[in-house]
Amino acid sequence: MIAYYFQGEERFEYDVQGLISSFFPGEGFKKLPRPLSEAEAKKEGFSLIYPVPLPNDALPYEDIKNDFKRRVYDELKLLAGRELPWGCLTGIRPTKLIMELLEAGKKPVEVAEHMRRVYYLDGEKLSLAISIAQRERQILSSLSGPEGWSLYAGIPFCPSRCAYCSFTSYPMEGNENKVEAYLADLFYELEQSVSLMKGVVPDTIYIGGGTPTALSAEQLERLLEKICSLVPAEKVKEFTVEAGRPDSITAEKLKVLKSYPVSRISINPQTLQQRTLDTIGRKHTVEDFLRAWDLAREAGFDNINMDLILGLPGESAADVEDTLEKIKPLAPESLTVHALAIKRAARLNQTPLPSPGRGGGWHGEAVTGEGDSQASSMMSAASQGAQSMGLFPYYLYRQKNMAGNLENVGYAKPGKEGLYNILIMEEKQSILAVGAGNISKAVYPDGRIERADNVKGLEEYHRRMEEMLERKRRLWL
Repeated sequence: MIAYYFQGEERFEYDVQGLISSFFPGEGFKKLPRPLSEAEAKKEGFSLIYPVPLPNDALPYEDIKNDFKRRVYDELKLLAGRELPWGCLTGIRPTKLIMELLEAGKKPVEVAEHMRRVYYLDGEKLSLAISIAQRERQILSSLSGPEGWSLYAGIPFCPSRCAYCSFTSYPMEGNENKVEAYLADLFYELEQSVSLMKGVVPDTIYIGGGTPTALSAEQLERLLEKICSLVPAEKVKEFTVEAGRPDSITAEKLKVLKSYPVSRISINPQTLQQRTLDTIGRKHTVEDFLRAWDLAREAGFDNINMDLILGLPGESAADVEDTLEKIKPLAPESLTVHALAIKRAARLNQTPLPSPGRGGGWHGEAVTGEGDSQASSMMSAASQGAQSMGLFPYYLYRQKNMAGNLENVGYAKPGKEGLYNILIMEEKQSILAVGAGNISKAVYPDGRIERADNVKGLEEYHRRMEEMLERKRRLWL
């Protein structure tokens, strides 16, 4: 357990917590109201007590926070005996900072110097972030910008709940009788919300979850029919459906998707190591994934994304390399690589799971605390594997509590980039989001961003529908 206390004001506490958790992943931390003696610290079981310095208010206002973070970083670096791959950047959108500099007329070399000086970002991560920001700028130039919008519809049901999941999701078993009521509410929210966009054609449509293909073929068809009755889906630049879990995919459902203007799907094994799939509760086999992939190709889908998670329990860089070798013959159009981030809601942070090959139990904290070199080796293997398949990095984001303090990267063949992924990360366009637990985001021409969130619980989603719709109306009317 890490303890910290402020020697003065606490206005940057969120940033302090972000840096502490990055330097000491898997450790708990606690704020103290005062310093403790060595005896008190030992009695409380603290492994480290960190006195947070005062900000330097003599600096120009815009420099105070970054100077403070650099000083905290320098002190924690000495205490931890290591550096972080992303320097003192704690936000989830490093490419957004870089894009703002490029849009302000800075040359890439000037951007690189700024990121080194202000955020201690250097080397491989800096090169990756700048190259992705440049690629994103080029792709975004073909989209509508703040004048446009995208539609996200969420289906919060899955065949089963994966152990690492923290999204709003309900296993189908035991919740089958709630699906029809949820769809009725979702259809009503769609009808009331889409009209707010005043007939403007969205750039992208994304149906996510959960697992949308956990619905029956007939329910899936009704969902697509409803969306296409409200939006000219044949005119959008990208229409994605998360097929997600291979054990939810059938030839009948793929036929339904193909009968509508769905241009992109995602089939996500997360790993092709069977022992890991068993450990994390995926409830499907490697063979199930390969069968679903073949069915999707036979149905005519030529833009399929695949998700992988690095840092799953018991896996090594060799396992990641093996998974990538198995993927290569499938030739996915895009591959999204996630460094495992354990959030408070995920079962991995609450319940010990058996870990094959390790003995004993495994807790979520253990994987985020594994050596940086192991996590970095996994990410390097994934990057090399993706690029050997002709896939190039096109979007990037970060989360708290990520294995090795790393990142999530999307790789794609040229022209097959996930447009919605870029839009949601770079916040260049409004997102109308419907469904339980989703957040709508209005991006205005002057750069302002405002949000309206939907409640997570199914019963609450039904009961508070008008309240959620009123929040959306305030964004767009």
